[in-house]
Amino acid sequence: MNAQFKKGVLELCVLSQLSQGDKYGYQLTEAISKQMSVAAGTLYLLLRRLNEENYFETYLVESPEGPARKYYKLTPIGHQHYKKLKTGWIEFVEQVNQLMKEDHDE
Repeated sequence: MNAQFKKGVLELCVLSQLSQGDKYGYQLTEAISKQMSVAAGTLYLLLRRLNEENYFETYLVESPEGPARKYYKLTPIGHQHYKKLKTGWIEFVEQVNQLMKEDHDE
């Protein structure tokens, strides 16, 4: 996948995953990595920024397999932001698809 495409949509991917339920960082990395290559460091930088923007809150859960895990939970502001991004993404994809359809019609 083109790096610029990925960079532009990674925030939407993270918010989409969190809209399905609370997750800890490694879970997010694993879920997103099943569909596209993403460095954990890139994801954690994004998580830090989204946290600063109050799109989610964090909490710790003890783990029997090691240190406590930091979970991410969407806030109401985060849900609103996700819906706005998702709507914008769907409109954008439809516009690009229309342009490519017009290209094939020639």
